[in-house]
Amino acid sequence: MTDPLDSADIDTADSPHYLRALTDMADRRTVVADAAIYTDNGIKLVEKGARIDSRLYDRLVQHKLREPIDRHLSIENPVDVPALLAAGQALIAEEALPNMLAEALGPSAASLLAPLRSLPLPAPMACKLTVMRDQRPELFEHSLQMMTVAMFLGIKSGLAERDCGTLAAAALLHDLGVLHMDPAWSDPDHKVVGVQRKHLVAHPITAMLMIRDTKVYARAAEVAVLEHHERMDGSGYPRGLAGADITPMGRILLLAEVVTAFYEKYEDMPAQRLSLVLRLNHRKFPSALVAHILPLLQEEVARESALMPLGNDAPRQIDLLAEAFTYWDQLKAALPPGAAKVPADSAFAFTDSRLLALQKALIEAGSHPRHQGELLAQLQGDAIGMAEVALVGREALWQLQSILNASHRRWPQLSDRTTPMDAAVADWCDWALRRL
Repeated sequence: MTDPLDSADIDTADSPHYLRALTDMADRRTVVADAAIYTDNGIKLVEKGARIDSRLYDRLVQHKLREPIDRHLSIENPVDVPALLAAGQALIAEEALPNMLAEALGPSAASLLAPLRSLPLPAPMACKLTVMRDQRPELFEHSLQMMTVAMFLGIKSGLAERDCGTLAAAALLHDLGVLHMDPAWSDPDHKVVGVQRKHLVAHPITAMLMIRDTKVYARAAEVAVLEHHERMDGSGYPRGLAGADITPMGRILLLAEVVTAFYEKYEDMPAQRLSLVLRLNHRKFPSALVAHILPLLQEEVARESALMPLGNDAPRQIDLLAEAFTYWDQLKAALPPGAAKVPADSAFAFTDSRLLALQKALIEAGSHPRHQGELLAQLQGDAIGMAEVALVGREALWQLQSILNASHRRWPQLSDRTTPMDAAVADWCDWALRRL
């Protein structure tokens, strides 16, 4: 597999989505070309001193630019260090997650934002953050919240002050690649498939390359950004790294991303949901770092009381899980003798190992479908207990969906069903696509 850190053949040109966001922003904020902007074959598209606005979009998007456009712009009231500090302080005061972290640190709470004071912020990076703040405010807030979680984990891990600055930069800039994606991907009702899923998987590489392009951030920041969607069991992306192959800062970012996402996605019971996911997926996340988060979540869970309605989902979820595991067992049993002896990197081996790992995790959590009938009978009238069963079921169904997505991404030829093993995986994926 090509290492993205050493690859020179990745297209880093400004995407139509980023150019649209930037030029739309320029309709409301003065943006001027402080140098002429050229195409890659030497045609001058924009004169020095020209005002940028959305009327230029069509001209810009029709050409590949010689250099990223934000190298040549000056912006009115851009994001700068004071603006980042003010936004971070507002988040800590108003949002549950950073407020919880600040309270846990007590007198050391100021250290959550301290590295921002010395953050390198060259003009192209300030431009990207300004586009994010103005056009994708939810992404800007996510990046700041992610930074507070990463800093909390770094502080609790005893990270050196200099390394905390590198970690803060990586956390703040980790999702720059999302600016180059279609904004529709963030709509919860929009299913990311096909080419869009490829762009989603590639966004850590895009962000890493943009950070590298500035030449002001440590290589450790580049690598951590590249790794922020990896998982300790090798099930993440873009490189499928596992365990010690993931850097210490990469481990902090991957956990911080999950913690932040849960508090942003769920208004009801984020601590309860996250606590269950971290415990159910203990092989995916760095245990030493999780140990700093779980006690805080347990304190929050004790204060949460809106659990009751979730328990209604439990029976349906248990039935779906049982159907998924049973159908896979049937497909395996129907294979010709000896057919299941396949390479470890095959789609069949991947699907089989992931489903077995999920079943093992459910057994360890006391939540395997074969055990649930008796448990549901015991929990009648126990709303909190039923809600916890439903939350475990919801996470397990999400993992089934992730197996489906990974299979389609890594083995696009599955639908050809060229071998009995490929056919088995394709049939299971078709079932998952219909039922999940």
